[in-house]
Order: sequence, then structure tokens, then C-alpha cells
Amino acid sequence: MREGTASHTARNVAARRLEFARIEAAYGDPAADDALTSDVADGLTPEHNRMHEYLRARTAFFDRVVVTALDRGVSQVVIGGAGYDGRAFRYAKPGVRWFEVDHPATQSDKRERIARLGLDAAHIAFIAADFTADPVAARLREAGLDQARPALFLFEGVAVYLERPVIERVLAEFRAVTAPGALLAISVSTGAASATRAAFQRRVAELGEPARSMLNPAEAAVLLSAAGWQVSPAGGRQESAGLLLARAADPERARVPPVAGQEQARATPAVGQEQAHASPAVDTERVPATPSRPQSPSAPPRQGVAPR
Repeated sequence: MREGTASHTARNVAARRLEFARIEAAYGDPAADDALTSDVADGLTPEHNRMHEYLRARTAFFDRVVVTALDRGVSQVVIGGAGYDGRAFRYAKPGVRWFEVDHPATQSDKRERIARLGLDAAHIAFIAADFTADPVAARLREAGLDQARPALFLFEGVAVYLERPVIERVLAEFRAVTAPGALLAISVSTGAASATRAAFQRRVAELGEPARSMLNPAEAAVLLSAAGWQVSPAGGRQESAGLLLARAADPERARVPPVAGQEQARATPAVGQEQAHASPAVDTERVPATPSRPQSPSAPPRQGVAPR
């Protein structure tokens, strides 16, 4: 990514999201999300292909998870590999704190855009971290994440670009800073062979963002379990598309694999702490339906979503 520019992948995802219907909420600032997304898309016209439809379904899945969690009282949201995701604006809600974790270069560019567009980001904590080298748990604590209260964690379009040991370590660090019952929404690339997938892998490799991890649902469940998360059964098209929900399991299962060259980070909750805080349950069977009509962007002709 050149200084002051978004990657082609980021522009492509942003341009597609401008065309998607988004889950509506009684709170938030959709226009701010649209402004950021338009700024990143920078006039790009996306192709309407299978990837377009997959991203439509993925966007709706994560939107539904966020709105359902916030409506049920979750007050902390962590976005891993946030890129240019604008949900912290679209679904901003009084009393809810957002934590965006991303590579320093991408995050710096995003913050410059937010400032230039005049968007209010006071409710967002920006945490610069390289998943392959940095201790994410410590930085989340330093940023004010309350590990005694369950949070919602989003890991959208990120896992495919990371090696499996890195995915496991990052998810274990997420588990180490939250209470049992916290929810994780994650997308994984299932690796099902197809001409479309092969073309995608060639394209992202040429752009310097090679796909590194393919996980079928069973493999993903094993990896998540090792990181301290229990996958909620979904089945059907959601599972086959690699769109998974998991809950934070018993803390004894959340042991953080060490970052190369560093000692293993350990989070030890206070005695009784886990029992003292009940999780605001997110009933995934009653997630709001995808809206039937698109929401018209009401922002400048440029906007941004994560480079995934």
C-alpha cells in the first residue's frame, strides 16, 4: 500500500459495500460509514460476480451479529484487522466502546481519512499492531478493554491472510482479555476448489496479499477450540461459506501461544471474576433478517472498508 492510498483490495471491498443493503439500527451514523467507504472506493466500479455475492452475504452476517449483540447489551466491540471497516460509525451507540486493531500503516491511513472527513471517532480506540509479531492482549488492556465484561470480537476477512499458528495465537489473546460467553464472529476461507477461488488467490498474490490459510469448518472448529472458543453449530450455507460464531469457553482452555521471541502472555482473572459477570447473550437463532432494500449512501463520492 503506497503512502496515503488504500490497497486495490480495500478499494474493491469498499466499492462493493456501497452497493449492499445494510442492517438498520435505531442508533449510529450510517452517513459517516458511507463517507469513509466512498473515500476509499474512490470511484471504483466493482464486478458483479460470485465474489460480489459472497461479500454481500458476509457483510450481512457481520452486520446482524453486531446489531444483535448491541441490542442485547454488549458494550465493547473489538475489530481485529479492522482495515477501513466503518461499523464503529454505522452502529455507534451511546455507552459502547469500539477497539480497532490493525497494522500501523493501514491504521494511520484510515485515521488520516477520518480526520480529513471530519468524522467523530471519540468512541473508538485505535490500536496499532502487527498480528505476526505484537502482543495483542496487552495492547487491548492498555487501551481500556474491560476483561471482566464480555465483548464482541469480529475477525472478518482476515484469517485467510495469516498462517494458522498466528490465527490461533491472536484468537487466544482475544480470549485472554474477555469473560466466558463473549462472542466471536469470524470468516475463514474454506478452500473449496473452484475457478473463482483460484482466480481470487492469483489476484491477491499478485497484489502482495497472498492467501495463507484455508480451513474447512471442522478444521476451523479445532483451531478455535485450541484458542479457547467453542463454535456454535450453524450448518447450511452459512457454515459452508466459512461464516462462524463462537463463544468464549472456560478460561483454562485459553492459553496464549507465544509470539516468536517473546514469553507467553498469561491472563489470570481474579477469583470469582468469571462468575460475577453474566454474558449478555446473543441469540444467533433470532438475528434480524437481511433487509430487502439497499440503504442509499448519503455521503461524499468516496468511502472505505477493510483491505481484506
